[in-house]
Amino acid sequence: MTDKIKISNLYKVFGKNPSGAMDHVRKGASKQELLDNHGHVLGLRDINIDIPERQIQVIMGLSGSGKSTLIRHINRLIEPTEGQVVVDGVDVLQMSAYDLREFRRHKQSMVFQKFALLPHRTVAQNAAYGLTVQGITEGEAKERAQRWIDRVGLGGFENHFPAQLSGGMQQRVGLARALATDAEILLMDEAFSALDPLIRTDMQDILLDLQEELHKTIVFITHDLDEALRIGDRISILRDGEIVQQGDPQDIIMRPADDYISDFIKDINRGRVIEVRSVMTAASRATGPKLTEDTPIEDALQMLSSAGKDSGTVIDGDGKTIGKIEMNNAITAMARPERDKGTPRYK
Repeated sequence: MTDKIKISNLYKVFGKNPSGAMDHVRKGASKQELLDNHGHVLGLRDINIDIPERQIQVIMGLSGSGKSTLIRHINRLIEPTEGQVVVDGVDVLQMSAYDLREFRRHKQSMVFQKFALLPHRTVAQNAAYGLTVQGITEGEAKERAQRWIDRVGLGGFENHFPAQLSGGMQQRVGLARALATDAEILLMDEAFSALDPLIRTDMQDILLDLQEELHKTIVFITHDLDEALRIGDRISILRDGEIVQQGDPQDIIMRPADDYISDFIKDINRGRVIEVRSVMTAASRATGPKLTEDTPIEDALQMLSSAGKDSGTVIDGDGKTIGKIEMNNAITAMARPERDKGTPRYK
């Protein structure tokens, strides 16, 4: 799988003399020590993330963890103190002013938490805004924007203004605007956080349905673990500007790197999130009911119980047997894990 974005050794220090403050950061000064003793704020410390193309990369953490600071480095809305952000082999941080404008116009789009719609423009005009910035003719921009307005379920609201729409509808406009430019990279900064829970779930469904068809490279910022687990192909968890753990959702749930991650995941419904692939044993032959490897273990246990079996056969998309699942292993996986005493699984 090819990496679309490579973030390497990225640091961000806020203050009057960031370069000077980096000496203290390199010597191990914590975020609090840097603020108390040197009057600078550590935004990011040595961030390394490889983001595969056509995948959803979730960046999550609590408020102040640095996740929004990080995503704004990808399109250089924030300048780093040190490091690299390479997109398709080109370091964004070394781009000229012209190249950066073209990158923002054509290569990436952004969806914001507070919608960031233009209040004096209609739904149609907002959705077409990125296209007009690209220099697309008015007729073509209107046609392309309408296609995405329909796709996000806002057909019939083209002539409404943002103030006439609910929060969920306004965010659909923001998503349509981002998709209309046909950018390869979609940056989503807490895009659904301001929405009510049911509307948020609806927007997640829309995003996942569109991703199944479009296969964008999406960087999605959230503080909500359930949201991260639901939509992320990979997750990176930040604390105080540093990566604590990263990996696929199953890896994070099954092998939390430390007590901080364990606290994050302790209240999730493990039976609905952990999949058969995480608890199966490899086998070319097995008996019992057949289950796909992405079956949640809660459903797997129901199937085994209904069949009166203690084990089942795990199959791939072609129906080939790839493993075996034991009821005891599935039940054990639903228990909260103790802290992993081994080496943390992150870069």
